[in-house]
Amino acid sequence: MPAALYALALGGFGIGLTEFVIMGLLPEVAADFGVTETVAGYLISGYALSVAVGGIALTAALSRVLRKRALMLLMVLFIAGNLLSAVAPTYGMTMVGRVVAALCHGAFFGIGAVVAADLVPANRRAAAISVMFAGLTIANVAGVPLGTFLGQAAGWRATFWAITVIGVIGLAGIAVLVPRTEHRSTGSVLSEFRIFRDRQVWLSMAVTVLGYGGMFGAFSYIAFTLTEVSGFSSAAVPWLLVVFGVGLFAGNVLGGRAADKNLVRALTVIISALAVVLVVFALTAQSKVATVVALLLMGGFGFATVPGLQARIMQYAEAAPTLGSGANIAAFNVGNAFGAWAAGLALAAGLGYTSPLWVGAAVTVVGLGVLLVAVRTRGGELARPRVAGSDAPREPAPAGV
Repeated sequence: MPAALYALALGGFGIGLTEFVIMGLLPEVAADFGVTETVAGYLISGYALSVAVGGIALTAALSRVLRKRALMLLMVLFIAGNLLSAVAPTYGMTMVGRVVAALCHGAFFGIGAVVAADLVPANRRAAAISVMFAGLTIANVAGVPLGTFLGQAAGWRATFWAITVIGVIGLAGIAVLVPRTEHRSTGSVLSEFRIFRDRQVWLSMAVTVLGYGGMFGAFSYIAFTLTEVSGFSSAAVPWLLVVFGVGLFAGNVLGGRAADKNLVRALTVIISALAVVLVVFALTAQSKVATVVALLLMGGFGFATVPGLQARIMQYAEAAPTLGSGANIAAFNVGNAFGAWAAGLALAAGLGYTSPLWVGAAVTVVGLGVLLVAVRTRGGELARPRVAGSDAPREPAPAGV
């Protein structure tokens, strides 16, 4: 794989860290600001919604900027947001910092996914995208547990100082390793939005919202499930997040390979398996052994969807792949916000600390249904879609799709 992919993964590591580390620190943040668990959880959903906004708005705004320059500008925004979170004296200012950092997230992965796909042959695109997203999964395997340890030992603000430094390193990596390309949009920004005339683009984003949002909703309050239901101590949470992170990493790699072989089959099997894992987890959460296994599988099947979901929308958004990619990153985070919100409602209703798992399973099943509808309405995806707004004839799909 080209070295540029690993530079993108380095940037993804920093972004993944700031997205996920807050989950292991929610009890500390809630205690520091004197807010409830649900209110502290808004730092997750607020971040996710901001990613959704930035994923479309900033991607469109940067469509006429060289991609390398755009990626560097986005990393500067990321650094500024995390620095603000590190020094924020109030909950409100911390939320502002989260929002600022989140605005770069969707555009970074959206633009980065297109850069990654363009660096390799067409039959390796999902695998290339998975390499870029590997930075995010490695953040969960190593960064999030270490960040949680640091936050518990030195205060949660110390974790955000560390993320700020990592952001600076990520910016340097992109500046050095990502090649400068001349590609930029030649049409108007409004013309790129024609991709949203294609029903398959909307269905793809709906599958992303629900298929990934179910896992994220279940994971958003996982620290409380582990300590209040499974009986683990707070000190054990970082180690358990390592298990989850290992699952993310493995799922990302294997999911990318599976999607390159047969996109429809891969997504159908993976989303179905995720729903089953969440149900079994909810039923066996009182067992420590079962919980560890379920965490591994939840991470694995949850993130195995990502390369395929990203590849699917890029297939149907051929007229504006960068905007389509950014829009799907936005969809991931709408799913994150929706999942965290729904799980928070279940907790607030007094349904217990396994309720986020049940909510996640239900949302995932709905996502599977949308995928099946999308495949059926496209005739099994035996043909590539016609670009929205184009009269070009359809071409055969890549092998296995």
